Amino acid sequence: MSDKNQENQINQPVSEDRDSRELDVNERNLTANPGDRIADKPQSVEEKAKQAAVDDVPDITGDKITVPTYFVVDEPDGEKKALHHVKDAEEISDVIREARVDENGNRVWW
Repeated sequence: MSDKNQENQINQPVSEDRDSRELDVNERNLTANPGDRIADKPQSVEEKAKQAAVDDVPDITGDKITVPTYFVVDEPDGEKKALHHVKDAEEISDVIREARVDENGNRVWW
């Protein structure tokens, strides 16, 4: 490589042994937010309801927001169900759509 090519080359700091080292528990199966993870052990609806995917972070407008990991909804039989904000996003959307119809099934725009 000529001296001129070496001058124009950009060297970025990278760890060459990154893939060969043992990953710690916080580095394995990472998601965008720690709250996106689903617990390995079964949890009650009450336990799930207390979890936050992101807590007190600014949104695009600068307002601080908290997003729950699970949205708790009432089932037709009266039971409560915890829907994960990522895994169950389509079902959460369905629940919202159902909540926006009147007793005749007509969509109500807020």
